[in-house]
Amino acid sequence: MEVLSTTPLATIQDLGRFGHYRDGVGRSGAMDGIALAIGNALLGNDANAAAIEIPLLPFKLRFEEDLDVAVTGADCEAWLDETPLPPDWAFSVRSGQVLTLSAIREGCRAYVCVAGGVEVPEVLGSRSTQLREAFGGYLGRMLTKGDRLKALGTSVGLPHGGLGASPLGRFSADGLVVRVLPAAEYDRFTAESQHSFWRAEWQITAQSNRTGYRLSGPVLAMKDNSELRSHGVVPGVIQVPMGGQPIIQLADAATMGGYPKLGTVIEPDQWRLAQARPGTSIRFVEVDLQAALSAQAELDRYIADVRGSAQRQRRAALGWRS
Repeated sequence: MEVLSTTPLATIQDLGRFGHYRDGVGRSGAMDGIALAIGNALLGNDANAAAIEIPLLPFKLRFEEDLDVAVTGADCEAWLDETPLPPDWAFSVRSGQVLTLSAIREGCRAYVCVAGGVEVPEVLGSRSTQLREAFGGYLGRMLTKGDRLKALGTSVGLPHGGLGASPLGRFSADGLVVRVLPAAEYDRFTAESQHSFWRAEWQITAQSNRTGYRLSGPVLAMKDNSELRSHGVVPGVIQVPMGGQPIIQLADAATMGGYPKLGTVIEPDQWRLAQARPGTSIRFVEVDLQAALSAQAELDRYIADVRGSAQRQRRAALGWRS
């Protein structure tokens, strides 16, 4: 595959780099892990197979061999040569064909998954790009025009015309709503700040990226200004610096920090954040641990259903051909 054109920040990502927080190495990985999981499930890939994450469009890719491919994530205009493609769709390409992604209708990040996953070296157990430290992925950097990539597989036996998954809704009628568990320093915030956090409509600012989303809204304050020791931080943690405007830590978050933790976006809702653009309004809903576990189980069932359905369709297609 050859990258014909791209905008900044397109990278190779899998599910992330785990087990190295003690070494000061963050998780990285796909911002929208569900989009990656859908693409890999449609193709019958290992769940951790690496793909191309594209946060800004347009993006154009030419295939230099026959290959099975899936495009998931943001609802955008996707074309294989002159043929339009549905959202969350797996399809076969022939050598010389060009995939073009443009004009996002909803969401923010698109993913191009390929049979077997993108072939780049594993570093510390992951193929994800660690941009800040400049390792992993494709030479530790963003993709640029002229880069050539290889897939670990070729054909997975897709039905003629391809196959897809029913999309998950990213936004409710009230905009983006994510569920949050109160965090360690929640009780150290004033009652007024706690009330504002749950009731306010926050805005994702332009100062947002894979490291974290900065929000604008009411100023949040603690009951006292005593300093905190640095502590471990993971994606989803909502910290409040001295200015009183929250920051949601995301895939490229640092491994530790000293800002007080007000809450944590539950993991089953972090993919929704990944598809939110700057300027998006966001509201928080308080949940308990059991509700968070139930939400994760529901999402796991959805991915298992996509994988099972795709497997049955691929088997049927192979049977018809034989």
